[in-house]
Order: sequence, then structure tokens, then C-alpha cells
Amino acid sequence: MNDALKHRGPDAEGIISRGPVALGHRRLAIIEVSAASNQPLRDESGRYWIVFNGEIYNYRELRAELVSHGAEFLTKSDTEVILEAYKRWGEQCTERLNGMFAFAIWDEPRRQLFLARDRVGKKPLYYHPLGSGGVVFASELKALRLHPAVGTELSPRALGQYLSLNYNLGTDCLLAGVSKLPAGHSLVVDADGIRKPVSYWDLAAAFRAKRDWRSEQDAAEELAALIDDAVRLRLISDVPLGAFLSSGIDSGAIVASMCRLRPPEENLTFSIDFEEAGFSEKEGARATARQLGVRHHDRTVDVNLAASLPEIVRAADEPFADTSIIPTYHLAKFAREQVTVCLSGDGGDEIFAGYETYSADRIRHATSWLPAPLIRTAERAVAGAWPVSLGKVSFDYKLRHFLAGHSADHRRAHYSWREIFSRDEKKSLLRDGWQLADNDTFADFAPHFEEVAGCHYLDQAMYVDIKTWLADDILVKVDRATMAHALEARAPLLDHRLVEFAAALPVDWKLRRLRKKHLLRRSQRGRLPSAVVNRRKLGFNAPVSQWLKGGLGRLANEVTRDGAMDDWFQRPAIDRLWRDHEAGSADNGLKLFGLTCLGLWLEAPR
Repeated sequence: MNDALKHRGPDAEGIISRGPVALGHRRLAIIEVSAASNQPLRDESGRYWIVFNGEIYNYRELRAELVSHGAEFLTKSDTEVILEAYKRWGEQCTERLNGMFAFAIWDEPRRQLFLARDRVGKKPLYYHPLGSGGVVFASELKALRLHPAVGTELSPRALGQYLSLNYNLGTDCLLAGVSKLPAGHSLVVDADGIRKPVSYWDLAAAFRAKRDWRSEQDAAEELAALIDDAVRLRLISDVPLGAFLSSGIDSGAIVASMCRLRPPEENLTFSIDFEEAGFSEKEGARATARQLGVRHHDRTVDVNLAASLPEIVRAADEPFADTSIIPTYHLAKFAREQVTVCLSGDGGDEIFAGYETYSADRIRHATSWLPAPLIRTAERAVAGAWPVSLGKVSFDYKLRHFLAGHSADHRRAHYSWREIFSRDEKKSLLRDGWQLADNDTFADFAPHFEEVAGCHYLDQAMYVDIKTWLADDILVKVDRATMAHALEARAPLLDHRLVEFAAALPVDWKLRRLRKKHLLRRSQRGRLPSAVVNRRKLGFNAPVSQWLKGGLGRLANEVTRDGAMDDWFQRPAIDRLWRDHEAGSADNGLKLFGLTCLGLWLEAPR
């Protein structure tokens, strides 16, 4: 199991056994890189042990506070700070940590194991109950699957989620019996067995408690200062550090802050490019880099994915088909040639309303008075007369999705903007033995909507996206793609103070009419070139719809029409998806890509 995680930590390894518990760890050395900080790590008494993946950014402040209370330290690492914080504050120690983390602490005096995961879910933690009442856990499914207690049976519920979204939600995993510890939760295992996970962070409260600012400008200045402080904390590193840079405002804001905190020429930035028209951000990233004065590096990605896609699917660890994992994987590989840590702009779209889906929510709300028959007529007209294009989230693709979800209430409509296979399409796709007639993936979104039921419909949408899309898609993608190359990614915009700040903003300061990220843009005036501040979001998607009609198509055809897929899916339904896509009568790129990734995962050795 430990060897299976070598890519996450190539610098050191360790395994200890303490009575009823065994702990293993692979280390990527970032802070206090000496062997003294290798893990599993014990406290000075030898009665508390920890294994930890991530970084604690406020560890120096916490260390000073703990020393004032009499704590004794054997190392200068952030790992030992977590251990001493647990000894001082118990299970409430998580509330004091600013960082990204998944950790396990063996508390020998109490004979209990304490597991915890960071607030938004940057670091993963899978677990499986043992028949004895104990638990086996790991950072990735590929390690967990090596334990003899973990079987190979698949979960119909998780399969339904995957077909709906191209990823899995919350605690669910495609392997039956395996769970993911939810973001912002902790878990205790003791002689009585596995307790119910406990939430230690209530983001919904921040959405409900709107703040009053004297002016929008005051809020913008506070936001800029918060970004600077979040970046400052994430510049702490004993190894080379850089940043991802696209043409957009999120990564631009991070790099601009880096340049305020240290000389610009010390900052290395990285981006990658596609050859396909409409998918390139190269010139925009270069322009930002020139004006900020950083040392920028970019590379064009080879679009022949027949060889690299299986490798990317293995890195993803569980079935996962967000197309942006392809550029993220190549970007991480490129950056790792020069640095071990990279800052990223992840989180800006979710907390500051940067997605087109929020504009769709607002337009749907403004036009909700239109009669459903009229919308259905428009939907048929677009389907029959509007040609299908394969561009990056093209207008016709967005229009078709918008009309399909328009007549639903705001909650189900927002869910539908991201839906891959509808409930009816899943029924026709799956074989009788795997029919999921009662499987409505929206039911897994509904509880999150209820948690902020009294809030503005756009705040509800952003909260749900933080709990689902961000935690279960975006951060999974970033973690697996970067850790596959032993590169640590840090996301300053997901500092919990920034997330809470954004939640407390008025909706119109995030989405001003249809202008996305309004306050974030205002906060960057004078820091970034006006062209960057006002630039339209391009996104980091890969042109898979085009690739499936080219070099990737042969591999995808073989995988989706393989005999193993016949155990699950009806061949005529898959044939129809291919026929319509190749004929240009439908853009089935995301559907076929999802099935391809699932097929590659099923084919991979267990």
C-alpha cells in the first residue's frame, strides 16, 4: 500500500506498528526537509503518532502559541505542530489550522485513531471498514485496493453519479464499501468502531450572515489584502516554488500578489497551450507575465493522447472525466522540471461567480415567466436548425443545455447545466442488470441546497458548487494531476478566510448583471493590466470533442466498444452516440470521453 503512493512522496518512506494500528507514509519534503521530519512522526513522549499529507500555512504562529503553553518540539516541521495542537485542543484542533490536509493521529493514551480532512477538500482521504470494527484508510484508492479487505464490487449508486456528472460526489466511491471522508470533517475510530464523521466548518453560516461594508471600494481593498496574506502564507517553502499562469484574472491575481511580496524576477510561472483554434491562452499568459516582470515558461501540448490518456486515467485513481485534467496533468509535468511547489488560481470561479452557469441561472430567473411550451418549441427549433459546433463550450452547446433546464426550478436547473447523461439517457444506456431507474443524482445535491435554503438563488448555486463541483471535481483533478508528478499545488483563493469573505458578499458584488467576478476584478485594478482585469474567461478545457474525431477516436472506439463494457452498457446505445458525434448531428464529446475514461479504469490492473 505504501509503495503504491510513491508518486505522492518520492523523498522518504516509513511504516510503524503500534499495537492495534499500523501507519505508513510517503514524504514529499517541502518544509524542514531533513530526515528528522520524516513520517510517521511521534511526539516527544512517544505516545502520539501522525501521518499527514498537505501543508499547514499558519504553523509558525501555532507553534509559538503552543510553546507558550509548554509544548516541546523535536522538529521545525508543520507536521509536529498538528500533533501538538491535537494534544492541546483535542478534536477541535482542526478549527485552528489554516491549510490543506488529510491526516491520521494515533492517540495511544485513549487508544483511538483521529482522522481529519481540510475544509474545502484539497487533500483526499479514502477509508473502508474492517470486519473487526476497525478501518483501513489511504490517500488514494489505488493504495486502498491493495488491502485484502477491499473488494472489487462496484456501487450502482456511484455509477449513476458518474454517468450523470463524469465524477463522483461526496462520500461515494465507485468501489462498493469504500467511502471518502467529506471535506471539513473529522472521524474517530476506537474500540467501539467507526464513529459518524463530524463537521467542524459551517460555510452555510457565512452565506447567511451577510456583512455590511461602507462601500464597494472598502470591500475591494479588504479582498486585495486578504489575497496578499493568503499568498504570503503559501510562499513558505524550503524547495523551489512557482505558479501556474493562464490568461485569466484568478491566476493573474495570485502572481500579482507574489510580485508585491518578493522581487518579480524571482517568480517562475508556467502555462501550456493547445494548437486547436479557440483553446489557446498562450498570448494572454505571456502578456500578463511581461507586464508583471516574472520569468515565464510555456509549452504546446502534443494532442496525440492514445498513449497518455491511460496514464492520466491511472493518475486520476478513480473514474474521472473532467477534460481539464489533460492540460492540468501536462502542466504539472512541465512545471515539475523546475519547481516542487506551484501556486494556482483554483477556487476563484466558485467563490466569486466566474462560471457561465451563474449567468445561465440569472437569465433563467429573469425569463422564468415564459411558458414551458414556448421553451420546448425553442428547444426543438435549435435542435433541428442550429448546426452543432465542437468549439470550447460553444454557444450552441450552452444554448441547448440552457433550454433543456429552463423549465425546472432554480435548483434543478442549476444542476442540469452540468449534467452529462440525463436520468432517461442512463436508463437507455445501461443493461438491465444495472438499470438505475430510481437513481436521480440531483437527490445528492438537494441537501446542500437545503443548507442555504433562505439565501439568494445565486448564493445557493455557489454554495452547492463549493460542496460538489469544487470538492469532488476541481480539487480531485488538481491533486491527482500534480501529485502524479510529485508537485505540490497551493490555492490561495481557497484560504478559508477568503472563502468566508466571498460568501458574505452581496450577490451583485460577485455577479454584476452578467459581469462575472465583479469585486475580484475591482480589487485588481492597479495591480494587473486592464486587459487582464477585463478579459473574458476562457476556461481550461481540452478539445476532446475534436480529438474524438481524430487521433483519440481510435482508442476511444476500442475502449467503449470493448467486450468488458458489454457487461454494463447496451452496445446499440454507445454505437448511436458515436454515429451522431461523427456525423456532427450532436456534440457527444463529454459523454464519450466519460465512457472512455470509465472503460480504461475498468481495464486497469486491480
